[in-house]
Amino acid sequence: MKGTRAEKGKKADAKLSLKKKALAKPKPIKKGKAAKDPNKPKRPPSAFFVFMEDFRKSFKEKNPNNKSVSVVGKAGGEKWKTLSEAEKAPCVAKANKLKSEYNNKINAYNKMQAEPKEKPADDDEEESDKSKSEVHDDDDEDDDEDDEEEEDDD
Repeated sequence: MKGTRAEKGKKADAKLSLKKKALAKPKPIKKGKAAKDPNKPKRPPSAFFVFMEDFRKSFKEKNPNNKSVSVVGKAGGEKWKTLSEAEKAPCVAKANKLKSEYNNKINAYNKMQAEPKEKPADDDEEESDKSKSEVHDDDDEDDDEDDEEEEDDD
């Protein structure tokens, strides 16, 4: 016999792995995140986050020794769930107000981004198609002619 079953199994596994690698799709190249525009307005907080701003302050006063952020978040979430719609109404109203302000800001921002930036006009291009050297050459010729006329007058 040429080889044992174990050896043949290893060869078959090696061939399968090569086929799998050949059939595998190449991974797409990751392009980094686009740079954020620092002038773009931030999104407004939801009603829950408006509620959490006040809740964090009151929770810190009651539990000054608590250093865990997760405990504050869990306690805030439980409290939010137990609130009635009437108790949530001030937070919802404030969130809606912030959202409308954000919409106004983002519309203005988008208009500003859509406008093409104006380039300053070059005075040289508007005055003449002649290059600067040609313009200066003409001035020199005019000066020479003026000098000759003055000599003729004398």
